[in-house]
Amino acid sequence: MSRFAEADLTRLKRMPAADRATKVDVSDLAKPLEPAAAAALLRSLPDQLAARALREVVARIVAAHRAGRPVVVLAGGHVVKVGVVPCLLELIDRGVIRHVAMNGATAIHDIELAMLGRTSEDVDAHLQTGAFGMVDETGAFMNRVAREAAAARDGLGEAWGRALNAESAPHRGISLLAGCARAGIPATVHVALGTDTIHYDPACDGAALGETSLRDFRILSATLSQAEGAVVLNLGSAVLMPEVFLKALAVARNLGASLAGLTTVNLDQIQHYRPRMNVLERPTRAAGAKGYALTGHHEIMIPLLCGAVLAELG
Repeated sequence: MSRFAEADLTRLKRMPAADRATKVDVSDLAKPLEPAAAAALLRSLPDQLAARALREVVARIVAAHRAGRPVVVLAGGHVVKVGVVPCLLELIDRGVIRHVAMNGATAIHDIELAMLGRTSEDVDAHLQTGAFGMVDETGAFMNRVAREAAAARDGLGEAWGRALNAESAPHRGISLLAGCARAGIPATVHVALGTDTIHYDPACDGAALGETSLRDFRILSATLSQAEGAVVLNLGSAVLMPEVFLKALAVARNLGASLAGLTTVNLDQIQHYRPRMNVLERPTRAAGAKGYALTGHHEIMIPLLCGAVLAELG
């Protein structure tokens, strides 16, 4: 028993989600770009710099798909919050994206949209009142399913996605987790304890989260065992997913995976150190491998990228 005092989480003042103001609603989500429109827009761009890089990324995604190689998405929380999940789901439904890995915040926003139809609170205001992250429904669902997943020896992302579908979450059709479960592809959640609002729910079981998230790390490592000719897209995670990716890739390489022809892409509004080193540079030393930095807002770049891939596929 620790000799240090612990916060008594049973005394936290909770609230129903209906009483919490949020900034993102399902009515705000993107409508996937028509492939013909995306193709026309891409053709209109000059053959220079980022426009050329975007075309090359599209070509490499299409080539990986046609060769049966995995396209892996590493997703940060803002990818869900800015409403571009419907565009990614089209690529999942077409069999292009074959693994979605995310941090805990991404899973929270995805699950809240699926269950409640809205997410993303005003952190500044709610922190001052003590209300930040204190809703009942999110933590109750996510922590219950995590405990069930640990008992069943399931992965965390798989369990959350399956539960959204099984319990008929009202908006499960726009959920990455539920969409991956329906498509039968891995959705893995890579948790850093203490970084997510569900961790201060009194019902949070750290052992369950740790066991199921560690299983998800091993699932991601297995997917990356097919890294040769694959494509990895890091969408808006500046720290956690680049670190997870590098370690999972190290496991895959140690077990014999080739990194030849691997394509890595970092999409974000600002380019950061860890994505540059851990996603773009360190993994792409092998023959034919290449890393691309595409800088821009998710709500513009991701629909364009997804629409262009679908246009190339025909």
